[in-house]
Amino acid sequence: MSLALATLLYEWRRYTAAMVALAFSGLLILAQVGMFTGIVRGITATIDRSRADIMVLGPKTDSLINSGPGSGVPMRVRPQLYMHPDVVEVAPLLGNGAMWNNVPPPGEKRKTDFVQIWTVDPTPGSVSLPTDYTEETRRALLEPLAIAVDRSSLKKLGVKLNDNAVINGKTVKVRALLDGYASMNQTIVVMSNDSYRLLGLIRRGSDNAPMLLRIRDPARAEAVRDELNARANGTYRAFTRQELADANEAAIMKEQIIGLFLSFSVVLGFLIGVGITSQTLRGAILSSIKEFASLRALGVSMGSLSLIVMELSFWVGVAGLIATAVLVFGVYLLAVNGGLPMGFPLPWIVGVTILLLVIAIASGLLALGILKKSQPADLLR
Repeated sequence: MSLALATLLYEWRRYTAAMVALAFSGLLILAQVGMFTGIVRGITATIDRSRADIMVLGPKTDSLINSGPGSGVPMRVRPQLYMHPDVVEVAPLLGNGAMWNNVPPPGEKRKTDFVQIWTVDPTPGSVSLPTDYTEETRRALLEPLAIAVDRSSLKKLGVKLNDNAVINGKTVKVRALLDGYASMNQTIVVMSNDSYRLLGLIRRGSDNAPMLLRIRDPARAEAVRDELNARANGTYRAFTRQELADANEAAIMKEQIIGLFLSFSVVLGFLIGVGITSQTLRGAILSSIKEFASLRALGVSMGSLSLIVMELSFWVGVAGLIATAVLVFGVYLLAVNGGLPMGFPLPWIVGVTILLLVIAIASGLLALGILKKSQPADLLR
C-alpha cells in the first residue's frame, strides 16, 4: 500500500470535507441529468417498453422530443413497410394532448389538467402493447373508453381505480393502474386505439403517426433499418428502438434552458469542488507538516513529496466518486419510491467521473505550495 493511500485511510477525518464537496458537486450535476432524462423516459415509456424493434418517423425527424406534427408518417406508408420481407407487424402510435376533468364527489372541487394520451393495441402480443402490462391491464383496456394511468398520478388527477373522468367532453373510466409510467411534465393517460377513436381525437387530415415495426429476427434490427431507409425515397426515417431512445435523451439535453441549467451546474460544481477540496488538502498537509519535514530530513526530495500529495489528491477524488455514487443511488431510490423515473446516460456518468477527478487533481496542484513550509530545520524548533 502506498504512503498516500495509507495516509488517507488512517487520517480520513481530515479529508472528509473534500470528499463531501466532491460528492455534492457530482450530485448537483447528475441529479439534474437524471431528472431531465427521466422526463423523456416518462413521456416515451409506452414506446420504449413496446415489442417494436424499429420505429418509423417523418423524414426530417431526429427524435420525438418537440418534433411537432412532422414526427409521423401518413397511413398510406404502412403497406410499403409491410413489403419488406422481415417486417411482420406494423402499428401506428396514436397520441395527442387533451383536457382532463375528474368527476368529484359532492362538495369537492373539480380538478382540471392537460394530459398526454398514448394508445396501445390491447390484443395479445401486439407490437404496441408494452411488455410489462399485466393480463389484467390488457383486458381492462379492451373495454370502450377504459383508460390506464400511473399509480403516482391518481392524486394529481383527482381519481382512484374505477372512477369516471371526462376527456374531450366524453366520460372515460380508470380501469387499470400502471407502475413506472409517471411523467414530471404531462400526466400520461393510456387507452386503446378504439377508445381513442371514440373520443374523436382522430380528425380528418390528421392521419399521420409514428409507426411501430416488429421484425422476424430482432438481431437484424440495424440491417433492416438501413434497408428501410435506403428505400424510403424521402417519405420516412427508420430508427432502431434503442437508437430512438438515445436520440430522445440527447434532444432534451440540447434544449436551450436545460443546457443553461446544466452548464451552470457544471461551472458551480467545479468552483465549489476546487475551492473546498483545495483548502481541505492544504489544511491536512499543514497539519502533517512535521511528518513531511521528517521525510525531507531523511533525504526525500521535494519532487517525491509532491508526487505523494498528488497521489493523495487522486485517492481523495476516488473516495469522492464513491460518495457520489452512494448519494445518487439514494436520490434514485427516493425518486422511484415517489413514482418518478430517472435516468443516467453513460456519457454523463463518464463525464462527471472525469470532472471530479480533474477537480481533485487541480486541488492537489493548488495545495503543493504548502510543502515549502516542510523545512527540516523546523524539527529543531
